[in-house]
Amino acid sequence: MTPESDPLSEPRPVVEDTNGIDLWSRFRQSRRCANAIAKFFQFDQHQAKLSTEILAGVTTFVTMAYILVVNPDILSNAIFLQQPKDLFGELVIATGISAALATLVMGLYAKYPFALAPGMGLNAYFTFSVVLGLGIDWRVALAAVLIEGLIFIVLTVTGVRRKIVTGIPECIKQATTTGIGLFIAYIGLNSSGIIAQSQATTTTLGELTQPATLVTIVGILITSALIARRITGALLWGILATALLAWILGIAPWPQGIVALPQWPGDLLGQAFVGLSQVVQTNIWELLSILFVLLFVDLFDTVGTLTGLGVKAGYLNQKGEFAHGSRAFMADAIGTTAGAILGTSTVTTYIESASGLLEGGRTGLTAVVTAILFALSIVFIPFL
Repeated sequence: MTPESDPLSEPRPVVEDTNGIDLWSRFRQSRRCANAIAKFFQFDQHQAKLSTEILAGVTTFVTMAYILVVNPDILSNAIFLQQPKDLFGELVIATGISAALATLVMGLYAKYPFALAPGMGLNAYFTFSVVLGLGIDWRVALAAVLIEGLIFIVLTVTGVRRKIVTGIPECIKQATTTGIGLFIAYIGLNSSGIIAQSQATTTTLGELTQPATLVTIVGILITSALIARRITGALLWGILATALLAWILGIAPWPQGIVALPQWPGDLLGQAFVGLSQVVQTNIWELLSILFVLLFVDLFDTVGTLTGLGVKAGYLNQKGEFAHGSRAFMADAIGTTAGAILGTSTVTTYIESASGLLEGGRTGLTAVVTAILFALSIVFIPFL
C-alpha cells in the first residue's frame, strides 16, 4: 500500500474532544501501536488477534494467581523457624516479581504464551526436605537454587540441556511429573490434618472432626466441582471460597485491608549471596544431593510442561521439538536465578498456561499480559 492510498495518511478534519485533544491523531497513534505489536509477535503467522491475546493472558493469570498465596505459605514454614519474623508479605512480593520477570522473558524473548512462577513441588522440597528435613539454613538453600539457575543458564547456552532432554525416556519424564503431584498432595493432606503421621503405619487418618480439617475438605470438594465444570480460575475461586468460609467461622482472621503500597523484600533480597558464603560450612555431599534433585526435578518438570503445552498449541515439529526451545529454557533459567536473588524457590513453567491456550492465546503477548498482572498483584498483600 502506497502512502497515497493509506487511509491513515489521508488528511482528516481536526476533531477534538472537550480537552482539546485531536481524536484522529490519537486514533492513528493507537493503530500504529497495534500494528507494531502485531508485527513483533507475528500475529499473521499465528492467526492471532489483539483482544484474544489479552483475554488469554488474563485467563492464564487467574488460573495461576493461587501461587501468590500458596508459595509464601509454604516457604514461610522454612524461614520462620530459623528467623522468627513474619515475612509472608515479602514472600508475596518475591513470588509476584519473579513470576513477572520470568514470564516477561518468555513473552518477549521466546515469544511463547507460557507463564512461569515458583514451582509447586520444588517449593515443598525446598521447605520440608532441605530446610526442615536436613536442617540446612534457608539462605544456603537459596544459594543452592541460585547455583541451579546459573548451571541451567550455562547448559542452555551450550545446548547441553536440549541434548539431555532428548536422551531421557518419555516414561521417566511422565513419572517424575506424577511423583511431584503426589508429593504436593501428601504435604497438603498432612498440613490440613486429613492425614497424620503414625509410628505404626507411617501415615494414618487424621482427626476429621477438627474445624480446620472440615473446612479443608469442603474446600477440596468446592475446588474439585469447579475444575470438573471447567470454570476458569477454578483453583483461585476454590481458594477464595475456602478462605471466606474460614473467615466466617472464625478459623482464620479477616484480612486487614485490600490494597497497600508494597515494601521491598529487604529481609529476603540478596540472601542467596549470604548463603553462598556459608556453603563451605555445609556438608558437600548434602549440597550436591540437593543440587541434583533441584536440577533433576526442574529439568523434567519444565520439559514435561513445555511438551504438553507445545502439543496443545501445535508448536512442536515432526521430531517433537520446539522451534525456539532453547529460548523457553532460558526464560526458565533466568527466572530461577532471579527468583533465588529475590528470595524464592525454583521458578518453572506452569501447566496452567493451557487455560490461556484454550482462550486462543498463541503469541508471546499472552505471556506479557500475564507478567504485567503478576507485577500489579503485589499491591494486594493486605488482602492475601
